[in-house]
Amino acid sequence: MNPIGLVGLGKMGANMARRLARAGITVHGHDASTAARLALADEARVHTHDSLPALVAALRAGCAPMSPAVLWLMLPAGEATTTALTQALALLEPGEIIVDGGNANYRESQQRAAFSARAGLRFVDCG
Repeated sequence: MNPIGLVGLGKMGANMARRLARAGITVHGHDASTAARLALADEARVHTHDSLPALVAALRAGCAPMSPAVLWLMLPAGEATTTALTQALALLEPGEIIVDGGNANYRESQQRAAFSARAGLRFVDCG
């Protein structure tokens, strides 16, 4: 099974990372907070990275050939999500997947879906 990338390792994101890892899925995570990354240091199958580019590189390296990387954003709605999505658009390749798990306004999600589509990415809003 391919790994999943998780951006935002706060309360919800960290718990998602733990549940996914305990179910046998490798998780590559990133959070701007060093403390959030360190809180997952002892969790088997969770690998934290100090930058989004490092996360994407590790995520892609773990994916099966011809299989899209999945990057899941668990960030607060607004600027944090917009910034991470903008960075992700520059790092991901066409056909890869971005999941927005934040609580965004549906109009923001529609705009993000359009930005993603123009970059050839698939966008899933599940906030």
